[in-house]
Amino acid sequence: MRGTLGALTRTHAAQGRIEWIGLRPARKAEMMVTNAVTLGEAGLPGDHAKSGNRAVTLIQAEHLPVIALLAGLNEVTPHQLRRNIVVSGINLIALRNVPLKLDEALIELTAPCPPCSRMETALGLGGYNAMRGHGGWYAKIIRSGEARIGGVCTPIYQKQ
Repeated sequence: MRGTLGALTRTHAAQGRIEWIGLRPARKAEMMVTNAVTLGEAGLPGDHAKSGNRAVTLIQAEHLPVIALLAGLNEVTPHQLRRNIVVSGINLIALRNVPLKLDEALIELTAPCPPCSRMETALGLGGYNAMRGHGGWYAKIIRSGEARIGGVCTPIYQKQ
């Protein structure tokens, strides 16, 4: 397939899917797993993150086995990584600064979400480095709405 770089960057094989949703009630508190969440102006109800460019965190499901391999583990769960939403089927790095529809909500990926030093405890020796480059993304909420496990994530490109 040939095309301009702009056309190529707007082309994805499929839309993504929401696989997991978790909330962090406080900085070091246990994650609360849920089937649905309302993304709103103040962030995620029940999550300690505030509104703004870091209101929600996302990570690709496809990165979980990579992190596990790099950490020398059989498996890594979203619960261990403390991100809010796990998506599959779409490359998040290709969507930075592109509005992304998560079911009814609209978000925009703002910056990579680096691992914190607690990954050494959560994943063991080398956990921090295993997550580097695979830690997911921060996002801001553009339009409030509900997102559900099994829901779609679709990029919304502006017409050129």
